[in-house]
Amino acid sequence: MGVRSGALDLDDLLNDVVVPSSMVPDFDFSDDSIKNSQKDDLFEEKQRAGWSHDIEPRCDFSPNKVRISFRNPAFGIISLWKRSVYGKTLTEIKEDPEMVPFFIKGMVALIRKMIGENLTKGDWCIVTSPKRRHKVRNFATLISVGIAKEFKIPFYEDLAVCKNRQRVGAVFTLSKDPPKERNIIIFDDFVTSGSTMISMRDLLYPLGYNLVFFTGINNKL
Repeated sequence: MGVRSGALDLDDLLNDVVVPSSMVPDFDFSDDSIKNSQKDDLFEEKQRAGWSHDIEPRCDFSPNKVRISFRNPAFGIISLWKRSVYGKTLTEIKEDPEMVPFFIKGMVALIRKMIGENLTKGDWCIVTSPKRRHKVRNFATLISVGIAKEFKIPFYEDLAVCKNRQRVGAVFTLSKDPPKERNIIIFDDFVTSGSTMISMRDLLYPLGYNLVFFTGINNKL
């Protein structure tokens, strides 16, 4: 084939091109091969690590995170803050003495906004869930004491007790006479599944009380 004047002759260049092999290598689809490939899958390892229960919850206390989370049996838990990716861990929060007045101030404002002047009518009290791991300087108890003092309502400490340590399906019993007030604020500093609140509801609701559930931090992203 002739080449026009000024054009490149590609024959020599084409002869130097190496055509890649079209042969497909043999793949091992045995059970052992599949298991080994899954074990070495870095993406799967990272995904599992991201959902590890060993990672402690955090909260950055961002404002405007108030929410009502509904649980079954149907009732709502009103929370002031929401779990976040960054911020203080739960351990850091509970070990910081400045967090107690911080929680009290935030919860008082939230409760006052939700319930209003009904708190001044003298038919309210506040309780919290049973003490389990932290029986001395219990975080939820200290906050409940502050809330009660602010609203001038009774706080019934250790009203409910639990004989076992299980979280889900725990059965609470009364350790003293039931409150004479008909309206009860049930407070907990931290809620995840809501099982503790459900157990408190199961204890008090059959006695004819009006119950309102508040928590500081909702542990749901």
